[in-house]
Amino acid sequence: MPRPRLARVTVPTPADEAPICSARGCRASAVWALRWNNPRLHTPERRKTWLACPEHRTSLGDFLDARGFLREVSPLPGSHTLEA
Repeated sequence: MPRPRLARVTVPTPADEAPICSARGCRASAVWALRWNNPRLHTPERRKTWLACPEHRTSLGDFLDARGFLREVSPLPGSHTLEA
């Protein structure tokens, strides 16, 4: 499975701007939060978050899940999500 192209850094946006998808080069509004951790590096309770638009939710989730990193996926508050 090819690796998805990911942005290196997710910069927090001001409250009046919509969060942006974490997939590299994607500028779409994020509607999903993919919470993950690498058990070799992080304590069990630590969670990192990637944000995903509907188009990249599956590819980002598959990438994390294949490595055993994905812990939960939830809609972002205030977003309108459609299951892919």
